[in-house]
Amino acid sequence: MTEDTRWLSTEESAAWVRLVALTELLPGALDAQLLRDAQLTHFEYAALMALAAAPERTMRMTELASRTNATLPRLSHVARRLEERGLIRRFPCPEDRRATNATVTESGMRLIADAAPGHVETVRRTVLDALTPEQLEQLYAIAGAVLTRLDPDERLSATSCQFSEGPAIARAG
Repeated sequence: MTEDTRWLSTEESAAWVRLVALTELLPGALDAQLLRDAQLTHFEYAALMALAAAPERTMRMTELASRTNATLPRLSHVARRLEERGLIRRFPCPEDRRATNATVTESGMRLIADAAPGHVETVRRTVLDALTPEQLEQLYAIAGAVLTRLDPDERLSATSCQFSEGPAIARAG
C-alpha cells in the first residue's frame, strides 16, 4: 500500500458496489428474456441490431466486432450460430477479398421485429420504470461521462447516440 493511493470514501465505495452489482445482474435479466422469447442471447440480439442498422444491413466482421465490443474469435463463433439459424449470411467483402462481410437476412429481420417488444418491455421493467425523469437524465449524463473514458473512439456509438424521444439532454445532443 502506498500513501499515494486515493482510497474510496464510504460513499464512493457504496456507489461502486452498486454499479458492479448492476453490471453483473442486468446482462442475465436481458439474456433470460431474449432466450425465452427469441432463443437469442443479448449479445446475439445486439449483433443483429447492429447489422440491421448498417447501410444495406451489411458490415465487415471486423467493424461488427468493434461495434459489439467483441473479439473476432467470439464474434465468428456467434456468427456461425446465427448463420446456421439462417439469421445472417457471411460472404467475402467485394472491396477486399481478405475481409468477410455479414448481412442480416429477412429471417433475421423478422426475428428482431418479433423479439423487440419483449426486449423493450424488459428494459422498461428492469431499468427505466424504476427511474424518475430526472434520474433518467442523470443516468444518461453519468453513463456518458464514464463512456467517454471507456470508449473514447465511440466504437459502440453509445457516447454519441441520439434519441427521438427521451431525456431532454439526449435530444439536445
